[in-house]
Amino acid sequence: MSAPSILRLLILARAVRAFADGLVSVLLPLHLLRLGYDAFDVGVIATATLLGSAMLTLAVGLWSARLPRRAVLLAGCGLMVATGLAFFSIEAFWALVLAALIGTLNPSVGDVSLFLPAEQARMADLAAPDQRTAVFARYGLFATLAGAVGTLAAEVFDRLGWPLAPAFLSYVVAGVILAAIYVLTLPRVEPVAETPRIGLSPQARRPILVLTALFCIDAFGGGFVLQSLIALWLFDRFGFSLADASRTLFVMALLGGFSQLAAPWVARRIGLVNTMVFTHLPANLFLMLAPFAPSLEIALALLFLRSALSSMDVAPRTALVLSLVPPTERAAATSVTAVPRALAAAGAPIIAGWLLASSPFGWAVVVGGGLKAGYDVLLLLVGRRLARERGADDVT
Repeated sequence: MSAPSILRLLILARAVRAFADGLVSVLLPLHLLRLGYDAFDVGVIATATLLGSAMLTLAVGLWSARLPRRAVLLAGCGLMVATGLAFFSIEAFWALVLAALIGTLNPSVGDVSLFLPAEQARMADLAAPDQRTAVFARYGLFATLAGAVGTLAAEVFDRLGWPLAPAFLSYVVAGVILAAIYVLTLPRVEPVAETPRIGLSPQARRPILVLTALFCIDAFGGGFVLQSLIALWLFDRFGFSLADASRTLFVMALLGGFSQLAAPWVARRIGLVNTMVFTHLPANLFLMLAPFAPSLEIALALLFLRSALSSMDVAPRTALVLSLVPPTERAAATSVTAVPRALAAAGAPIIAGWLLASSPFGWAVVVGGGLKAGYDVLLLLVGRRLARERGADDVT
C-alpha cells in the first residue's frame, strides 16, 4: 500500500475515534445526571478517564521501540470495545469509575490515548519533513469534523427520546472499524529495537522535557474546560437542552476544525512557536470573558471566537515535537509530551466539577482560560528560544 493511502487510512482511524468521542462527550454528563449523580461525580469520572488513558499511553510510548505497533493498536481496539460494553451496561458509580480508569472513554474530542503515539510516529515516518505540519493539520481537521458530527448526533437521542446508554455502543463499532484499518496499514512483522534503553536519548531529553513542562500548564487549564464540562456549564447556566448543547458544540468544533487548515500557511511565515502562541492566547482571553457576558448571545459569540482560534496550535505543536527527535524516538516523544499533559489535566475536572456544583457562574471556565493564557506567555519566552537552538522553528 502506498504512503498516501496509509496516511489517509490513519486519518480515517482518528476520525472514527473522534466521532465516538464527540457523541459520548455530550451524552456522558447527561447520562450520569439521569442516573442520579451530580456535577462533582461527573468530574470524578472525567478525571478517571484522563488518568487511566495517560498511564497506558505513557507505557506504550516509552516501550514503543520494543513493542510491535500492530499488536499494541489491536489490543487498544479490544479495550475500546470493552469500554463501550461497560458503560452501556453499568450504573454503579465506583464500577463506572473503574471502567473509566482502565478503559478508553474520552470526555472530550481531543485525543490522548494509546493509539496516538503509534499513529503519529507512523505518519511522521511516511510524511516528508516539509509536509508534516500540513499532514497533521489534516489529521486534526478530519478528527475535529468527525467529533463535531458526533456531538450533533447526540441530538438524535434527545429528539427521539432514546435512552442514552446505547450511545456508548458507538465505541464497540469504532473498535471494530479501527481494527480493520490497522490490519491494513501496519505490517504483520516489524523490526523491534534490540537496545535495552527505553524512552528518549540524552540529547533529546532536555528539549522534550522543557516543552512537556510547558504543555502541562496548558493541559491543567484545559482540564477545566473539557467538552463534557462545557456542556454541563451550558446545561446549568443557561438551561440548555441536550439539543441546544449538541448544536452549540457542533458549531464550536467546526470552527476549530477548519481553522487548522490555516496553521501550515501561518507557520511557514512566522514559525511554529509564534503560530502556537499568537492564535492560542487570544482564544484563551475570549474563553475567560465568556462567563462575564451579560447575555447568552454574547457568551456564545465569545465561545465561537475562542473555537475559531484555539485549535490552530495543534498541528504546529506536533510538528515541533517530532522535529526535535530522531525517527526512532518519535513515538516516545509523542507519549512523553502527551501523557504528562493528560496527567496534569486529570486533576482539574474534579475541581471544575466542584466549582460548577457550587455556582452556575462558570468560575471553572475563568480559571481554565487563565491558566492556558499563562502557558502561552511562557511558551513565547521559552519555546521560541528552544526551537531556534534546535533549528526546529523553520520546520513546517
